[in-house]
Amino acid sequence: MGQALSVDSSLSYKLIDDKDVFMLISTVREGIKYALFQSIADKIPFSVNEWSNFLHLSERTFQRYKKEKRTFDPLHSEKILEITLVYNKGIEVFGDKANFDAWLEAKNVALGGLKPKELLDSTFGIGLLRDELTRIEHGVLA
Repeated sequence: MGQALSVDSSLSYKLIDDKDVFMLISTVREGIKYALFQSIADKIPFSVNEWSNFLHLSERTFQRYKKEKRTFDPLHSEKILEITLVYNKGIEVFGDKANFDAWLEAKNVALGGLKPKELLDSTFGIGLLRDELTRIEHGVLA
């Protein structure tokens, strides 16, 4: 099996090459251990309640994963990585964490009046955020 990718703040769409894609695939297939998820969650300012909404898991399930040091299944692992990638992309685009965090919390006309953070529960929503960040990066505002 392939080598798993170490997930940190340097994980970014801009830096992903074919080798990294295969490491992401391997990481998803193996699943993300709760300890790795916790290190990601410590860097991204979402509450357990928000993560449970994004991953469609109950808070009780999160508590059980933590207590039993469980590994997330591939679907949840992939969503965790997608959220991490889009979050790191947002920091790159906005120049710092505080500005991006504020953007995530503000209602956005280009996103149908929703807060960007509200779209993180769906792969389509994450794709929409990625596209919007690319537009902002290139100065194309809707």
